[in-house]
Amino acid sequence: MSPKIAVPQTLAAAGKQLLKDHGLTVVELPDQKVSTLLELAPDAMGVILYTAPFPNETIEHMPNLKIIARNGVGYDNLDVPYLNAHGIAVTITPLANAGTVAETTMASILALSKQLVTATNEMQAGHWAAARQHHGFDLAGKTLGIIGYGRIGKMVEKKMSALDMRILVTSPHATTAKFGTVVDRDTLLRESDVVTLHMPVRPETKHSIAAREFELMKDSAVLINFARGAVVNTPDLVTALKTGAIRGAALDVFDDEPLPQSSPLYDLDNVLMTPHIASNTVECTNRMATDAAQEIIRVADGKQPQWPVH
Repeated sequence: MSPKIAVPQTLAAAGKQLLKDHGLTVVELPDQKVSTLLELAPDAMGVILYTAPFPNETIEHMPNLKIIARNGVGYDNLDVPYLNAHGIAVTITPLANAGTVAETTMASILALSKQLVTATNEMQAGHWAAARQHHGFDLAGKTLGIIGYGRIGKMVEKKMSALDMRILVTSPHATTAKFGTVVDRDTLLRESDVVTLHMPVRPETKHSIAAREFELMKDSAVLINFARGAVVNTPDLVTALKTGAIRGAALDVFDDEPLPQSSPLYDLDNVLMTPHIASNTVECTNRMATDAAQEIIRVADGKQPQWPVH
């Protein structure tokens, strides 16, 4: 019997086929619940995982598990040191989605600055005159602040540099920026008209964008979060949006996903929300699925993975 690999049912077909072509048995999971994984594939050698939590105790019921391959780059849903200590590799797909997430970030900035979604909704409701009352703002001549200067942050910088914006960058490890200027975090927050977040979730970044940061920002500025919901203090963001401490926000990630219908974010008309779709293109989903599958195959063949997280 060939090793079993548990994958989400919605994983791009290219990834599933790659595993099958290598002689591995693919078990498709209808949801992301740990209980489903343990019911259908407790003997799996590998798991391809989305963003759902993976409690440490899960491995006690999976004696054959050798690798968890994230279909993406974030791994805050995994206790990597614990898994590594128990001989389980954790991998990501760092080359698959940076360009796509940067494009989607750029699209959200353009949509928010030009009030495209609000105007579209008003027009479709038959409110032609009202739709024209929602004024946007130009990006040319404004300042873009990028917090986080990894692959995605650098790609956002490159693409946004074509829009005649002044670009500021802040990151613990950045000393120079190709198209912008590296500044300290407070300077970036004070001077930027658009602040876009691209840092990972770590103890020092969790809820690091909160009331103090919104007070530093211009009341005409907007916040873009395509990183992780946990880097922003959501109650403080809601307050900032309600009181006019900042002009608006575009959010693709949230503390709780799916975002509960009870969230006060739904009641705000100055926030653009999308359901964690920054990498949701045909090309990108195929790249992530095949890259994750390749990591599983390497481990199945007794090789070291190419993109392990330590």
